Amino acid sequence: MRTSLDLSPLHRFAIGFDNVSRLLDAASRLDDQAVAYPPYNIEKTGETQYRITMAVAGFAEDDLSVVLTENTLVIAGRLDRADDAPSRFLHRGIAGRAFERKFELADHLRVEGASFVNGLLHVDLVREVPEEKQPRRIAIQSASAPKGIESQAA
Repeated sequence: MRTSLDLSPLHRFAIGFDNVSRLLDAASRLDDQAVAYPPYNIEKTGETQYRITMAVAGFAEDDLSVVLTENTLVIAGRLDRADDAPSRFLHRGIAGRAFERKFELADHLRVEGASFVNGLLHVDLVREVPEEKQPRRIAIQSASAPKGIESQAA
């Protein structure tokens, strides 16, 4: 059962968050099976650094792709098993199926690089807020003070 969220109260104090409803709608449509494979971690490795680590056992570097389009990071894996000889598994615990995992990245989050070590895919991210987007103090001018003179209240 899916319930629709009414986000109109948020519009009283939040400006420019039009994509929040789109993100919430996408999150409500997630398939539980898709969320479970492949397993991954998201960790904060520094003040402005993050790392996504994905367990991709059975995949080689050539089987994986990491693509960034606008604010969406897509990590996909495809195995080409056409060359393998047919096998009869007595137990198959390593899935090895194709996958595609999407991550919505916040503004000013940059993909620094990706590495593949011991069956783990690491994608490093860095938050870089441009100078013009960083907080700045706005001078408050008194209505009674002549123009060009800053008020001491600032």
